[in-house]
Amino acid sequence: MLSDVVGLLRCPHCAGDLARSDDILACAAGHTFDIARRGHVTLLSGGGHGARGDTSEMVAARAAFLDAGHYGAIASALADTCAKAAPGPETAVLDVGAGTGHYLAAVLEAVKGAVGVALDASPAALRRAARAHPRIGAVGGDTWRALPLKDSSVAIATTVFAPRNGAELARVIAPGGTLVVVTPTVRHLAELRAPLGLLSVDPDKAGRLERQLEPHLTAKVSRTVEYELALAPADVRNLAAMGPSAWHADAATLAATIAALPPWTAATVSVTLSSFRRT
Repeated sequence: MLSDVVGLLRCPHCAGDLARSDDILACAAGHTFDIARRGHVTLLSGGGHGARGDTSEMVAARAAFLDAGHYGAIASALADTCAKAAPGPETAVLDVGAGTGHYLAAVLEAVKGAVGVALDASPAALRRAARAHPRIGAVGGDTWRALPLKDSSVAIATTVFAPRNGAELARVIAPGGTLVVVTPTVRHLAELRAPLGLLSVDPDKAGRLERQLEPHLTAKVSRTVEYELALAPADVRNLAAMGPSAWHADAATLAATIAALPPWTAATVSVTLSSFRRT
């Protein structure tokens, strides 16, 4: 619940502490933020880079795909990595670009007693994240701006197929804390990229990730999770509709491609989990 994580948050305008009163979060300077009926709150200061949150259709497609268990092994590996990194049962976890809260819920199940902040720019995603787990607080924010969390407020942060603001992540992770980043390898969904018009993966993604984060965090370990899927046409449709490629896809062409698919389509899941330490 949001009340579980209010103590980790700060005002996006003045960086002051926030307190809850009924359906409002407020700081001592008088800045107020309404809590939505679904239980999430948006903490944005206005201006800046701005983030384009996923649409309700994209979020629904992602929820259907993840609930079908296709990325279950990724969630399990992430949860296991975070459980080993947790300093104790009362751990605070931040998931940046949390989407529906699917991965954060898996982490909280593995780290008993931990509380989690699901940070995302999409109101549709936040509505789902707020009810993904009883110990999740869903917060609207933009990863390209200052994160609405206090300095050194979380022991673990995660990003799964999401943007990374290295300086801000280093600020909110406590000394000795861990960042776990999940990124695709060049083999990830390689069979479907051309037919579905999915965005390509940078062959130097791992190196770029380290260069992006290492001014602020120290690389520790990495592991690869790779396995094969057999996807029905509905799964392929959800896969195409749930990611950033959905912003660029031609709906008619995509529908025709999926209609021509066999009953089952093979696809490779291949991701790297990279752990970084705040020293």
